[in-house]
Amino acid sequence: MKIDILTLFPNMYDNFLTESIIKRAILDKKVTINIHNIRDYSKDPHKKVDDYPFGGGAGMVLMPQPIFDAVADLRKDNSYVILMTPQGNTYNQKKAYELKNKKHLIIICGHYEGFDERIRTLADLELSIGDYILTGGELASMVVTDSIVRLIDGVIETDSHLNDSFNNNLLDYPTYTRPADYNGLKVPDVLLSGHHENINKWRYEQSLKRTKERRPDLLGED
Repeated sequence: MKIDILTLFPNMYDNFLTESIIKRAILDKKVTINIHNIRDYSKDPHKKVDDYPFGGGAGMVLMPQPIFDAVADLRKDNSYVILMTPQGNTYNQKKAYELKNKKHLIIICGHYEGFDERIRTLADLELSIGDYILTGGELASMVVTDSIVRLIDGVIETDSHLNDSFNNNLLDYPTYTRPADYNGLKVPDVLLSGHHENINKWRYEQSLKRTKERRPDLLGED
């Protein structure tokens, strides 16, 4: 997979690309991630990328020209363009699984008070990571990228993400490690039994219980 991210603040990605699973996936050639400065595509002599909105209003708005030119430069026949915006579809695990099958993602990060409406015409998908506002789309693009890359075959063990929260609309079950008794807090006996059928049954029941208590909406409950 190849991911191209368009941003006004490329330095924000320095640690993101050089740590943990993302770093390993890049080194193992499971994914290529390129960060592009939108200003590099500006035709303004001062690399200006924003302007005041027509009709007045607070703040500055991203201009169409640099982003249109950037997407035109990067887009291939198999490209899929994502626009990070609070007005987009709410991101979830199901969408992560869909996107991990794409060969090439182009992610556009908005900033300032928004972007020229015509930029939306470039996008195959508009995404939001939640009902709140960030300074820009950079952190959101990292969330989306991380959640996709970990699903790519060979990046982590398949069982690790198959048992993640939100698969099958359930939250993950509780997990424990040694010691079996820590300050009087004990590991459930079933996990020490070695009886895998009972363990699997317990884990499912705990996932269901936790989901009902914390996220009944995932089960279609009020």
